[in-house]
Amino acid sequence: MSTTSLPRKVAIVAVAVIFFIPLWWLTISAFRPTDSIFRYLSPISLYTFWPDEWTFRNVLGVWNSPFRLAIWNSILVSSITIAIGLVLCSMAAFALAVIEFPFRNAIFAVMVISFLIPFDAIAVPLFAIMRSFGLQDSYAGLILPGIGNGLAVFLLRQFFLGIPREIREAAVVDGMGWFRIYWSIYLPLSVPALVSAAIILFVFQWQSYLWPLLIAPGAEYKVAAVAIAQFSNGYQIDYGLIFAAALFIAAIPMAVLVILQRFYSASIAATGSKE
Repeated sequence: MSTTSLPRKVAIVAVAVIFFIPLWWLTISAFRPTDSIFRYLSPISLYTFWPDEWTFRNVLGVWNSPFRLAIWNSILVSSITIAIGLVLCSMAAFALAVIEFPFRNAIFAVMVISFLIPFDAIAVPLFAIMRSFGLQDSYAGLILPGIGNGLAVFLLRQFFLGIPREIREAAVVDGMGWFRIYWSIYLPLSVPALVSAAIILFVFQWQSYLWPLLIAPGAEYKVAAVAIAQFSNGYQIDYGLIFAAALFIAAIPMAVLVILQRFYSASIAATGSKE
C-alpha cells in the first residue's frame, strides 16, 4: 500500500460520512414520533442516530394526504420532460456537433451561457409569457421550460463529437440523410450520454420549486417540492410529516441515480474537451 493511498481513503470516507449523516438523520426522523425528533440532538447519544421508538404514522400520514397527488404530478411532469427534452436536446446537440451551418459556434456559446444564468433571473418574464398563452395551472406550463436544457445539449454535443467522423462519412456515401444518420447511428451509439441527459432533465425538473410555485398554484397541479408546505401553517408545524414528505422527495431521485449511475459515469468519462 502506498503512503498516500491511506490518507486519501480516509479523506474519501470522511467526506462520504459528512454527506451521509444528514440523509440518515432525515430517514430515521421520518420514522420517529414527532415529539422525539429533536429530543436527542444535544447531547449526542445513540438515539441521535437510531430511534428509541419506531412509527409509520408519518409515512402513512403523508401517503394518505393530498401530498400523494403532488408526488404523482412530479413523476408525470418529470417523465414527460424527459421524453420530449431528450428528443429536442439530442437533435440540437447533433446539429451543433455534426452539421455545418452559419453561426454554429456562436449559437453553441449562447447555449452554454444559458445554463449559467440563474433561472430566478428569467422566472418572472417567463411567467408573464406563459400566462399570456393561458398556460397557468396546467401541465404544459410546468413542462415547457424544462424541455430545453443547455447542460443536456452540451453533454450530448460533446459526446457526439467523440463519434468517429468516418462513420458519418460512410453513411453519407451510402446515401443516408441527416435525420437517418442521427436516428440510426448517433442515437444507438450514445445511450450512456442519453441516460445522463435524462438524469439532468429529471433532476432539474424534480427539484424545481420557484417555477411550479409561480405557474401552478392550484392544488390539482401542485408538485411535491411545493406541496410539502401544506404540513406547516402559522399555528402548527408537524415535523414528522415534513420529514416523511422530504424522504419521499429525496428517495425517488436517489433511486434513479443509483440505478443509472454506471451510464452517467460512462458518459462523463467519454465526454472530454472536444472541439
